[in-house]
Amino acid sequence: MSFPYDLRLPGVTIPIHLVCEILAYTVGFRLYLRARRRQPGGMTVEQAVWTLVGCLAGAALGSKLVAWLEVFPLYWQHRANPLIWLQGKSIVGGLLGGWLGVEVAKRFAGVSQATGDAYVFPLIVGIAIGRIGCFLTGLSDGTCGIATSLPWGVDFGDGLRRHPTQLYEILYLTGLGWLLWTWKLPGAPDGARFRQFLIGYFAFRFAIEFIKPRPFPYLIGLTAIQFVALLGLVAAAISLWRQWRPTLPHAPATAHSTAKGSPAHG
Repeated sequence: MSFPYDLRLPGVTIPIHLVCEILAYTVGFRLYLRARRRQPGGMTVEQAVWTLVGCLAGAALGSKLVAWLEVFPLYWQHRANPLIWLQGKSIVGGLLGGWLGVEVAKRFAGVSQATGDAYVFPLIVGIAIGRIGCFLTGLSDGTCGIATSLPWGVDFGDGLRRHPTQLYEILYLTGLGWLLWTWKLPGAPDGARFRQFLIGYFAFRFAIEFIKPRPFPYLIGLTAIQFVALLGLVAAAISLWRQWRPTLPHAPATAHSTAKGSPAHG
């Protein structure tokens, strides 16, 4: 196959990445609404709107900030062109920013119940669909891996067989989704699944970046995405432990621990 694998219609060419991105948002949002209906009630319409706004605003901001940090020298070379600064986004930054945005919005709206679990499978499906678009776009998307001699390497158009890291991510997300769907630890509080998803995804992104082109490594050879993924992984693990600790069998059932563990944010 030749890249990019865009949709070519009579008189018009539609970028496949745009098609998959729109499909990812549409399917993901529909799955989210379905998941929200299955969750216990407790939020008013106004509170639900605030949390969604916080999620979208935080995700958009985080996505752009991490994209800028990842290749800042390149952006700085084109600092006079505002259109360049509008290009690029990072899923890692979007996840971390969206999580923070929801938590801020929930505090503002007075929401104490967990909301994160409803995002897990919409995110998994949406990211996977988006990665199909990344793969079909080819080299210009900037998400393929470094050269490899492995038999499943893909030539994206530059004559080198490269790691199809987009397909690796789809396979990983499929396995992670299956694991989170079928395996729930006893006593896991609401919101734990969301944090487990974050830990799993951030760990994958930290590792997979080692077989991607690294034009601007930072301290100790890590890229900005790896630093942010590591930060998100640690934050999610600490949050999961603090949320789960009051529910563990050995935890004393005191009024203080019960009160501390009841608002399971997510």
